[in-house]
Amino acid sequence: MELPVTVLKKFFPDTHPKLGIQNRAKTLRDKLREIVGVSTNWRDHMKAMEERKLLRSFLAKSQEALPPRRMKDSYVEVLLPLGSQPELREKYLTVQNTVRFGRILEDLDSLGVLICYMHTKVHEVKMSPLSIVTALVDKIDMCKKSLSPERDIKFSGHVSWVGKTSMEAKMQMFQLQDSEFCPVLEATFVMVARDSENKGSAFVNPLIPEGPKEEALFRQGELNKGRRVAFSSMSLLKMAPSAEERTTIHEMFLNTLDQKTISFQSRVLPPNAVWMEKSKLKSLEICHPQERNIFNRIFGGFLMRKAYELGWATACNFGGSRPFVVAVDDIMFQKPVEVGSLLFLSSQVCFTQGNYIQVRVHSEVASLHNKEHTTTNVFHFTFMSENEVPLVFPRTYGESMLYLDGQRHFNSMSASDTMRKDYLLKPQGKPRVLETSVPQ
Repeated sequence: MELPVTVLKKFFPDTHPKLGIQNRAKTLRDKLREIVGVSTNWRDHMKAMEERKLLRSFLAKSQEALPPRRMKDSYVEVLLPLGSQPELREKYLTVQNTVRFGRILEDLDSLGVLICYMHTKVHEVKMSPLSIVTALVDKIDMCKKSLSPERDIKFSGHVSWVGKTSMEAKMQMFQLQDSEFCPVLEATFVMVARDSENKGSAFVNPLIPEGPKEEALFRQGELNKGRRVAFSSMSLLKMAPSAEERTTIHEMFLNTLDQKTISFQSRVLPPNAVWMEKSKLKSLEICHPQERNIFNRIFGGFLMRKAYELGWATACNFGGSRPFVVAVDDIMFQKPVEVGSLLFLSSQVCFTQGNYIQVRVHSEVASLHNKEHTTTNVFHFTFMSENEVPLVFPRTYGESMLYLDGQRHFNSMSASDTMRKDYLLKPQGKPRVLETSVPQ
C-alpha cells in the first residue's frame, strides 16, 4: 500500500510545482521514483542504476559549496483521504475497525525521505544525484489510543536539523475531527545522504533556522544527537549495569528462589508473573521484489510494519487483551536488506509495568545461498494493554540485560499530556518488584 500524495499547502507552491494538487492520483513512492529516476519495473532496475552513475558530477565536494536552505523549503503536507475513498480505507482497516499502525509506519518512512529530497533539491537537474535512506527512527509518540478509519488523515513535516551528511525530519500526523485536524502523532526520523550509486556518503545543504521557534527546533536536533551518542555509549553491550540496576536484578532473583530449598538452582515464579523466555514469538518473511524501495533494497517501512505487527501480536498474546501502541523509539537501520533475503523476526516482552508492555523485536537476514544470519534492525515498541499485565522475570544473565534495556527504553518514553489523558494511566518511574521473603 502506498500513500496517495495530495499536498495541501506549501509555503512557496511555485518552488516545487510538481507537488501541486494535480498530483492527487500519485503515491509518495511514485513521487520518490520520479525524483530519483528509477523504473517501476523490477527488470529495468539495473539499467536505471547505470543511468544514475552519470549524476555523480552534480555531487558537492563540500557542504560549503551547497546553498543553505530554510525549514520552510522542505515543508510538505500530505492528505490520506480515508474518509472519502472507501477503497483506500479497506487497506488501512483493522479487525477492530481502527487504522493499521503498520501502514502508518510505511507512510512516515516514505514521507521522511521525500521531505529530505525537498531540502536537497538540485534545480539544475530533474533527477536528484543523492540517494537518501532512513538511518534511524529516533522517536514516535502517540497522542491517541486508536484512529478512526472513516476520517481523513493529514501528515506534515520538514527538516529540523542538519549535519554534514545527515538530516533530521520532524513529522506530525493529524486526524479530522469536528471539521478540524487534531494532532495524533509526532515522529522524528534521521536520514542520511549517499552518492548517486548509494555506495558512499554525500554532503547535504546546510540549514538556517529563522526565528526563536526554529532555533529551538535546531537546538533540539543537536540535543537529540548528543542523547543518542550518550545512550549508545552506555549500552549494556558495552558497559555494566548501574548500581541501582544491579540491585533491581538481584531483588528479582531473590523473588524467584524456592523457599523450600533455598538453592541457587531452584527457581519458582512469584504470583502474577511470567518467565521472559515464555513471551517469545517468531516469524519468517521472504523478501519479494514487490517490497523493494526506490534503490532496489527492501523498503524500510515494510520492515517496520512487519516488526510492529509481530510486536503487537506478542503484546496481545502476553497481556491477554488488545494492546495500543504508545511509543516507538531507537530503530537503527544497521544493514540494508537485499531483495530475495529470508527475514527472521524474533519478538519478546522484556519489561512490564502496570498496564504497559515493552516489546523488543530483533530482525536478521540470511540469503538463499548463505545460511549465515546477520542482524539488520532492533525495534523497540511500548504498548499499553486494556488490563493490568503480569510481571516478566528474567532467568539468565542475558535476559536480565534485556530486562534492563527494556526498562531504559520505557523510562525514556516521553508521553504527551494528550496521550496520558487518553490512556488514563501514567507510567510510573520505578518498576513494581515483589517483596522478598527469603531469610537474610
